[in-house]
Amino acid sequence: MPQADRPSLLFLAQSLPYPPHSGVASRTFNVLKQLQKEFDVSLVAFSRRDHQGSERDRASAQQSLQQYLTMVAHPCVIPSEHNLTRRVWDHVRSITSRRPYTDFEYDSEEFRKALLGVLGRTDPVLIHLDSLDLHSWRSVLPDRPTGCTHHSIESELLRLQAGQVRLPILAPYVRYQANLVERVERSVCPEVAINVMMSNLDARRLESLAPGSRTVVIPNGVDVDFFTPHENAEQLPGRLVFVGPTYSFPNRDAVDHLLDDIWLAILARQPEASLHLVGRNAPLDRARFERAPAVTCLGYVPDVRPHLAAATCCVVPIRAGGGTRLKILDAWAMGKAIVSTTIGCEGLDARHGENILIADDPSAFGEAVVEVLRNQRLRDSLQVNARSTAVETYAWNSVGARLRAAYRGLLRTS
Repeated sequence: MPQADRPSLLFLAQSLPYPPHSGVASRTFNVLKQLQKEFDVSLVAFSRRDHQGSERDRASAQQSLQQYLTMVAHPCVIPSEHNLTRRVWDHVRSITSRRPYTDFEYDSEEFRKALLGVLGRTDPVLIHLDSLDLHSWRSVLPDRPTGCTHHSIESELLRLQAGQVRLPILAPYVRYQANLVERVERSVCPEVAINVMMSNLDARRLESLAPGSRTVVIPNGVDVDFFTPHENAEQLPGRLVFVGPTYSFPNRDAVDHLLDDIWLAILARQPEASLHLVGRNAPLDRARFERAPAVTCLGYVPDVRPHLAAATCCVVPIRAGGGTRLKILDAWAMGKAIVSTTIGCEGLDARHGENILIADDPSAFGEAVVEVLRNQRLRDSLQVNARSTAVETYAWNSVGARLRAAYRGLLRTS
């Protein structure tokens, strides 16, 4: 129930963040909890088929989230995820209207009714869009200061994806979508009250792309009480772990890069090495990954911590994407040694040789992994500094305080 003298905030999300086991869901869940400390938060969210696959799952997630927030509307399915004809029609409408596909993907009468129902029960003083994909709903929303989260610069990510799509015939269409999304970024971002960015680098990119955009950097955070070093856990010699669902393009590309360009060289020097992939995989991807020697796909796991605890080294061979990597923050909080590409740890307080090893060339990446596996002294140093970085810089309470301060500032100037 709303509390007296607390401002109300309406939060629109492109995916229902419960259970908070994936990157975006984890961030959104923790942001919601942090905002609720100062605001009465009402959540209206879509439900993704690969996250809550049934009506029972959606109802359970809604009930769980209701424990943390003032109001949670019943989650709405994304029509195109459940209807192939609708998905094709959405793409056709995107092409003919020259509007991004996501404008139609998130067009839902069910969502409209849920949103209007919440607005009929609360009068928000602030509005938060958890993705620019939801910008079309501004026409339904009251005129209030609005913040918009950018988990990455989506037009840039789409252009990178265009160069990596498996069917080259699709590349021109992906680039077309990138151009449409960029047009939205240029027009909408200067209009919202504040653009919430993951890193200083992403903030500079958006300010250059869409001049006049007002940005605030609220990095990803980590629950340092949940993710803690497992002092009594046994690290398995040679065990590498990569965390992330490979239905996400940056993660799938990272695993392909690791297996195609790096993994066999590591095995040649460390024959006892093994690689565990944690996160959902499409069946064809899983079969392809596990054709590589000593690779195991664990799929979705309810708790990633035991798998991180067993790892001697966590690997982040990411080549695409923006934002900041929750997989690194979680591993840092658990005191794990990490080898990452520059893009993989972009926007984080990553210090090569101190709390992480950074390598971009495949040969150098493999050498860094082998060094971590062989050099106990280096590994111990990386582990201690990793935990310190997580606690001192990325604890969610510190990150949340910055976001609440930014929204208080909007209220003072509105």
